[in-house]
Amino acid sequence: MEGAHGGHPMTAFDAELAKARKDISALELLAQRDPRDPEKRVRLAYRQFHQASLTGSESDFRAAKQTCAEMIRDFGPKEDICLLEANIAGRFHCLAEARQALQMCPSLARRMAGRSLLADLDFQEGRYDQAHAAWEDLIAEQRTWDNLARLAHWKGKLGQIDEADQLYEEAAGDLTAKEMRSFAWIEVQRGALALSHGRPNQARAHYERASRSYSGHWYTDEHLAGSLAAEGKPEEALALLQKVSARVPKPELKQTCGELLRFLGRADEAQPWLQAAEQAYLSSAQEGAVHYYHHLADFYADAGSQPAEAVKWARKDVALRANFSTQSALAWALYQSGDAAEGLAWIRRALASGVQDAGIFATASAIFNACGDAAEGGRYARAAAAINPNGQNFHMHH
Repeated sequence: MEGAHGGHPMTAFDAELAKARKDISALELLAQRDPRDPEKRVRLAYRQFHQASLTGSESDFRAAKQTCAEMIRDFGPKEDICLLEANIAGRFHCLAEARQALQMCPSLARRMAGRSLLADLDFQEGRYDQAHAAWEDLIAEQRTWDNLARLAHWKGKLGQIDEADQLYEEAAGDLTAKEMRSFAWIEVQRGALALSHGRPNQARAHYERASRSYSGHWYTDEHLAGSLAAEGKPEEALALLQKVSARVPKPELKQTCGELLRFLGRADEAQPWLQAAEQAYLSSAQEGAVHYYHHLADFYADAGSQPAEAVKWARKDVALRANFSTQSALAWALYQSGDAAEGLAWIRRALASGVQDAGIFATASAIFNACGDAAEGGRYARAAAAINPNGQNFHMHH
């Protein structure tokens, strides 16, 4: 750990991770000593989930999931454990599994945390109005920072960016000095919103504020690299991203490093990064995980130049969760594979959601043009440029 040696001051992230690891070791000992004490094991599961949320590591999430499964086996479906299991499943795009975990404890459908998660699942499954109504109801009952952030995300995707930013600002204002990681996360969301609308300087200001308020977090640095790339500074973005990738074994970071190297004309250097990303995605999918389907579709459509593979993975993804993101990814894969006609049907579904996204509009433009509708192609090209005038610069996938 950087802060533990070499004279570097310990960052806020390092300190929080060290404390989580220490707590987990102590709780594991207590749980082994008295396995019939459910309270200690619930605390262990939540600390494991906390550590996994910090590291982003699949194996850390698996450990938390394993503790949940053992708890349910030994004590039956307790509210807190079912909620945690549903959260982990939702994070990894196992939406049916998440709903099942919530249904094991019917009382969760009345609890605020359970209702928030159900709304998240609705949004991922393309029931946008239902999700929106649920968040509005929850906020009317209690304006919690996390539900304000959820509603902000919805509004941002639907093009209501000023309202979205105001909601994020209100959410940040509700946090205490003890919640600096959550404050930094909100600043990163505000930065991502600004960046997606062609405001890289504003984005960078948010990312830098996130970094000052909660130092050393790879998640902030990853997004900061995205804003450097969008500002036309790919070398700086690459240097930062390679540092992040050395700390965090996430294949999507390796893919972006490879794509940046290729963008810089360093194709030979790019290849090992891209191969490592592809191998990790495929290994995860072979083990039965589904959360990299989207990345595989994106990888094969662009970096991997295998459009038939892109279509295969995009179809799997859209079958799990049909939303504007998965629909436009399938449309793009089909277009790349020479089937613009079916691509058009899928991009129309994505556009019907009301999403206002420069990348989706650029995909629509290419597909309409390929289908001989130059008027619609031109309209969506202009709409994409209006949202993000920097759309031609290097774009990072998070």
